Order: sequence, then structure tokens, then C-alpha cells
Amino acid sequence: MATAVYPGSFDPVTKGHLDIIERAASLVDELVVAVLKNNAKTPLFSEEERVKMIKDVTGHIPNVRVESFSGLSVEFAKQCGAKFIVRGLRAVTDFEYELQMAQTNRSLCPEVDTLFFATDLNYAYISSTITKEIGSYGGDISGFVPEQLVDQVYEKIASRQRNESRQTGK
Repeated sequence: MATAVYPGSFDPVTKGHLDIIERAASLVDELVVAVLKNNAKTPLFSEEERVKMIKDVTGHIPNVRVESFSGLSVEFAKQCGAKFIVRGLRAVTDFEYELQMAQTNRSLCPEVDTLFFATDLNYAYISSTITKEIGSYGGDISGFVPEQLVDQVYEKIASRQRNESRQTGK
């Protein structure tokens, strides 16, 4: 049984992420979508919210499991019994970073390899960061995130903006 892990922050999960999830899941027996708990960042959505969002948009894919983790992706992959780590590539700049990470992971854990997926051209410009930026100015994010998450993203952005306004007194 081949298992793969697709790690990321998924803050929020985008149509590009979902495309990679669907394509990777078609190649393995089990795909674990691994939501990173990163204490160095302040995500828009909590770890639990991100896990739930991914479960909501991947419910139609029977061999996808969603979990959260902290630490090294390769160590988490090893704990899951995964043979592969899945990564998406949008541009050459992604490749340089991802190649370095893949080589480092391989040196740490030779039994886990990295599978790279070239992003579908329809999603090559999409990132969670850009999605949040556009949403924060009220721009249309319906082309960026799965339909069932659009309102949730806008509501979370508005909530954060209200909290920040209260804190700064503006």
C-alpha cells in the first residue's frame, strides 16, 4: 500500500491545493493531507478550522485523510508509513526551494521520496497569501478557493480586521 503525505499550512486551502490533492490521491492508496502547526506564524484560521475546511472540500475523495502535525514533514511522513511527500510547483522559484527541501528530506530519511506536481495553469498564480490579501480588500476570491469556503474566508478576514481595529482603537 502506497501512502503519500501532502504537507502545508493551507491557510486557507485553495483551488490549487485541491487540484494537487485530487491528482495525488489518484496515484496512491492513501493521501494524508498534513496541516502544519507553525508557532512562528499567525495563521488566519486555527489548525482545527483548516483541518475541517480540508475535510469539507475533500469529502468526495475516499482515500484522503486529513491530520495536523508539527515538526519536520519528513518525520511526519515516516510516522505515517508514507513513501512519498507531495509538493506542488507553481514557478521556477518554487522549484529551487522545493528541490533543496526534497534533497534535505532525502538525506534525513532516504526511504521517503518527493513527488512534484506542476500546478495546473488555471491555478498557477494562486496562493493562500494572495487569496487573503485580495479578500482583505473585498476583492473577488471565488476563483481562488472552493465555493463552499468563500463566505467563510471573507467572514474570518472581517473578524480579524474588526479585532485589529479594536486593538488599535481605529
